[in-house]
Amino acid sequence: MNTEVIPTKLDYYDNTLKLQSTSKLISYFKGDDGRRALTLESTIFHPQGGGQPSDTGFIIVADSDFKFIVQDVRSRDRIVFHYGVVENSGGEFEMELEKGKEVRLWVDESRRKLNSRLHSAGHLLDVCKQKVGLGHLEPGKGYHFPDGPYVEYKGSVPQNELQSKKKELELEANALISRGGKVMVAVLPYEEASMLCGGCLPDYIPQGSTPRIVKLGDNPGCPCGGTHVSDISEIISMKVSQIRTKKGTTKVFYSVGS
Repeated sequence: MNTEVIPTKLDYYDNTLKLQSTSKLISYFKGDDGRRALTLESTIFHPQGGGQPSDTGFIIVADSDFKFIVQDVRSRDRIVFHYGVVENSGGEFEMELEKGKEVRLWVDESRRKLNSRLHSAGHLLDVCKQKVGLGHLEPGKGYHFPDGPYVEYKGSVPQNELQSKKKELELEANALISRGGKVMVAVLPYEEASMLCGGCLPDYIPQGSTPRIVKLGDNPGCPCGGTHVSDISEIISMKVSQIRTKKGTTKVFYSVGS
């Protein structure tokens, strides 16, 4: 593997609606696990992380028959690795893949949109909990995959309130979805980001950095590296299926309508 340590420019950071782009090849190799991978100067593919699954799609080398089906995307040491298989493998494509070659990227639209809706829905629950008397819950991690998404909080909900809070959360979420509201995603100076997030940022955000902030409507924002809808109404609808509290941790399970 011959990869230079050049951080991949994350084009989806600036425009999560962009599903096609061009870039330049950095390297093409076979990893230790046997999977083939591409690294590029920039990418619109969201790597798995932050509770969100990776994008899929394909990459074509300009002026060639080389088509790389992207099955998985991961980020390591600020480099994004696109893993997959070659669709048109005639045995000569290795010669074509020289560093600097122009490539064209296509992200699977339906998968991106679902992932974005699920991720934004998870953030919407953070907003809703404040409005239904669960403001004491501190946001933790989220799992925004289609197979059983949930958000996890530090704190407990009394057992005799689980069912009522589940209904309240769902009603509040769907009311906000019906109302709609612009979703802002931006990389901002630390102080400005802090103001948008209610006056402070989590400890894991270094002072003086430029965090990427997601803000749903008029509600406080929060740091996030994922992809999101452009308007709250695009979530369509939400069902809160269950709230579980155990050992000081609460999980809220949800799904989105189609």
